[in-house]
Amino acid sequence: LNSFNSSERRMSFHSLEGRPWTRKLCGTNYPVSIAFIVVNEFCERFSYYGMKAVLTLYFIHYLNWDKDLSTAVYHAFSSLCYFTPLLGALIADSWLGKFKTIIYLSIVYVIGHVVKSVGAIPDVGDSTLHIALSMVGLVLIAFGTGGIKPCVAAFGGDQFDEENTEERTKFFSIFYMSINAGSVLSTIVTPILRGDVKCFGGDCYALAFGVPAALMVIALVVFISGSGLYKKSPPEGNVLVRVCKCIGFAIQNRWRNSKKSPKKSHWLDWAEEKYPKRLIQEIKMVFRVLVLYIPLPMFWALFDQQVQGYIQLISFVFTDTQIMLNALLILVFIPIFDMGIYPLIGLCRIKLTPLRKMAVGMILAAIAFCAATVVEINVIPSPAKESLVQVYNLMDSDVTVQFPGHTVFSDPLKPNEVTSPQKNMSAFHFWLNNTYVHQECIKLIKIHFCLTIFDFCRFINTHTENINITVGTDEFYAAANYGISQNISVPRGEYNGVVCETNSNQYHIDLGLLDFGAFYTVILSKKSEGLTTIKMEDIQANNIHITWQIPQYVFLTAGEVMFSITGLEFSYSQAPASMKSVLQAGWLMTVAFGNVIVLIVAEGAGMEQWAEFLLFAGLLVAVSIIFSIMAYFYTYVDPDQLDKTFREDTDDEKVKSSDSKKKETVSLTDMPKQTKM
Repeated sequence: LNSFNSSERRMSFHSLEGRPWTRKLCGTNYPVSIAFIVVNEFCERFSYYGMKAVLTLYFIHYLNWDKDLSTAVYHAFSSLCYFTPLLGALIADSWLGKFKTIIYLSIVYVIGHVVKSVGAIPDVGDSTLHIALSMVGLVLIAFGTGGIKPCVAAFGGDQFDEENTEERTKFFSIFYMSINAGSVLSTIVTPILRGDVKCFGGDCYALAFGVPAALMVIALVVFISGSGLYKKSPPEGNVLVRVCKCIGFAIQNRWRNSKKSPKKSHWLDWAEEKYPKRLIQEIKMVFRVLVLYIPLPMFWALFDQQVQGYIQLISFVFTDTQIMLNALLILVFIPIFDMGIYPLIGLCRIKLTPLRKMAVGMILAAIAFCAATVVEINVIPSPAKESLVQVYNLMDSDVTVQFPGHTVFSDPLKPNEVTSPQKNMSAFHFWLNNTYVHQECIKLIKIHFCLTIFDFCRFINTHTENINITVGTDEFYAAANYGISQNISVPRGEYNGVVCETNSNQYHIDLGLLDFGAFYTVILSKKSEGLTTIKMEDIQANNIHITWQIPQYVFLTAGEVMFSITGLEFSYSQAPASMKSVLQAGWLMTVAFGNVIVLIVAEGAGMEQWAEFLLFAGLLVAVSIIFSIMAYFYTYVDPDQLDKTFREDTDDEKVKSSDSKKKETVSLTDMPKQTKM
């Protein structure tokens, strides 16, 4: 019998070796199948971020929506993309399985992209149809990308054997790198396609959306191509219904029998009368992880400031393309952490568990915002609620300016003299020599702690003719007789030979250097020798070097690497086999709730930017302490070991049941036969 069992085990082992999912990459312990999953994720992220890179511009310039509506729809779409993962996870774990769910929802994803691209073709219908197609396309994309989010990561983790936990951990790092690589490349390519390629007489939004659609088709084809190599776990039935019924029965049974029956070690144990111990144990595992997730949205609330515009990432400008420094740093930091920092910490005999990594990541993010606070305070020299008042004397004689209750301008102003900016003045108007003089308080522009690569400029025309001014690629118009042009942001640079045109003549003026973050007012006056200019610097240029931004992004990105990648792997490793996608969806929901926190705090706080940064940093430190305390009492579990335990218990029960039946048969046989009386 022992010989037979040994032979059977050998046959089983050889048959397992021949299965496609046991093939490894180049002599490593990495399955070949993960190559298809990583490429699929890269193409899908390129598709998603490439489309989003031009989405707001599409709303404003193509659909002609105002800025507020465009921003609202953009954030509503982004939020929907993080709430739909729960739906995809339930479909995968309960009905179709991860493989089929990814394929079917990817098809929905592709259809959404195609509909969105068709809506960007001017010749297709009117503006109403364009809006309808755009909204339908975005909803389909949200369900597609959100639905596959939890499934792809969990499906990748499924490809590894039980003993290859280290390789599986590194897979999630590679997986995260593919996300950011797709993001970086797409934000370069799609804005170029929109701005540099012309079609239908304007910017080619149809092409800018069509290329991401093509990448999503490639992602789908690549994923299907690896079908024969995947390890595919079957769905476990309607998991959500069973879980809800089990929880409901436990609560109901506890309420009814709490006084009659002895206390249970856990409230879910009250469901043992009706539901198997394995299901109860799996629900306990999921609940314990979800409770740990309660403080985590605060990290994403901070991180989401990048999207909301409170943290403006350092950008390199190629036409209107912005490359996020954060995504680039992630591509650099992941191998540094995996191959350098983590092994060095291990050599120091410091046990860096997943939850400890996440706690350190939160602290690093808090440090990043402390650094941002310092930069913000130095960039903004005076409080944002103050105003700046500057007066320029265009008269031929001295002028004395007086304000009731203020002594800001004590000395008379000489002709063509300008005052230095005076702070903390309310809005006002005044008359000189019984002549009304235009004046406006120049409100301090609240430049967020990003050191802007643009400056702002406007013109005051004292000439008797209207003037059109061309500064680089920007056009200004100043009406005659003290007309003021609009304020326009202009890239930093030397502007010599600026063209100024009136109805009767053309002039060239030199503006000199327009520096980072400054606000300039240029007064144009007609003299006998031509058009003269006086340039005033209403708000001084940034006096802090742009490299001071780098430390905060280094800290923030390091925090993201330790927090986000670890959380992704932790969510998979601590989930039972039947709920892998559900727990991945729970992880993604922390991102969605983080976005909600941003909207509540940012809109309701009404505080200055530096104080808001400091508030978020303080909240994150407090949350990290709470999370660390919760993590201290968390006990790590091995779902695979749980499967073995319940499998052995089931086998023992079967043996006991078989033995009891045999004994029962023997006892019935040995019973004395009854004789008739």
